[in-house]
Amino acid sequence: MANKINVLADKCVGCGLCANNCPFGAISMQERPDHPRKFKIAVIDANKCTFCGACIESCKTFKAIEMHKEEVKSGVDKSLYRGVWVYAEQRHGEISSVVYELLNQGSVLAKALQVPLSAVLIGSNITAKAQDLIDRGADKVYVYDDPVFIEFQDDPYSCILTSLIEKEKPEIILMGATNIGRSFASRVAAKIYTGLTADCTALDIDLETRNLLQTRPAFGGNIMATILTPRHRPQMATVRHKVFKEAKVEKGRKGEVIVNTVDASKIISRTKFLGFIKDASASVNISDADIIVSGGRGLGNPEGFKLIAELAELLGGAVGASRAAVDSNWIPYSHQVGQTGRTVAPKVYIACGISGQIQHMVGMSSSDTIIAINKDKECPMMQMATYSMEGDLYEIIPAIIKEIKKSRCAI
Repeated sequence: MANKINVLADKCVGCGLCANNCPFGAISMQERPDHPRKFKIAVIDANKCTFCGACIESCKTFKAIEMHKEEVKSGVDKSLYRGVWVYAEQRHGEISSVVYELLNQGSVLAKALQVPLSAVLIGSNITAKAQDLIDRGADKVYVYDDPVFIEFQDDPYSCILTSLIEKEKPEIILMGATNIGRSFASRVAAKIYTGLTADCTALDIDLETRNLLQTRPAFGGNIMATILTPRHRPQMATVRHKVFKEAKVEKGRKGEVIVNTVDASKIISRTKFLGFIKDASASVNISDADIIVSGGRGLGNPEGFKLIAELAELLGGAVGASRAAVDSNWIPYSHQVGQTGRTVAPKVYIACGISGQIQHMVGMSSSDTIIAINKDKECPMMQMATYSMEGDLYEIIPAIIKEIKKSRCAI
């Protein structure tokens, strides 16, 4: 039985509580002049309704709304599901770098399970990009190339990916934990009645059960939880940018490209794309920086970031920050590194006055070289660092800056 929701005309008094409490704007109040007391009636837009039940709760006095939800299957025949998929997110024809990171880890999972690694590419005039995915390790690329997909919209994209999943039955699907991935993955998971683990920092396989071991920070980052989806397939996870290294390019690698046709008339979109406005406010993209100099609570005041910025500029790097510094309004959120900020993996990460809470460590632990400057030699960051400098950062950093300037003058 499909999901159904109805307004009982004889019970609705037109109070409007359901419309006011609907988080999706799916309910409107309409006139009904033929009613003896001129009551309005609630009308539910089936294309907007998500069957969340908020209207049922708000109408418990009058019981004027009935909802019947499709019974969710308690399990599936897992033997029917095989293969590891990576959703190849793209924007304006450019594949996101997180896709190449997922292909790298996806190949590890696929080899462990002895199954092919596939990518799913959706867009407009995008077919030529399929070879880039094969060069990075995909054995097979499913392509949907149609003008209806020229800009990302949740409904068309989730509709087409859901239908492909139901047809091909992969056992694992990986997506980037980007703005698009976070919005998109949850919709797909809900449509196919499976679980989704967000913001994973590690992925592994239990070979005995073929369960995906999905590790992510939990309870505010105080513990690392490993989550399983034992009774449903596919198993879905989103992964942050820079958690894994990018897959290496193997030019000319052989793979299969499957171009699927789209019946655009059957794709319903509840939103209209008006235009794309590029964010020009962010002056620095720390996610792509090779060198990052970060400041934390140990700076003592916002003026300390002038010193951090000077060192970063001399090194040709970017300025980062801990959550404590951002929460203190010392520096904008766009610089925050960590679980609730950006995940980074530069060649060199310099942590100045950062003790190393797990929430911060999650966001920068993949850095090639970590340099810590702190008075507390026992703090986690000093213990984790490749090189540790114990002492007052207001003495150490100026000394480093002086030496850099001296060496450049000598040249």
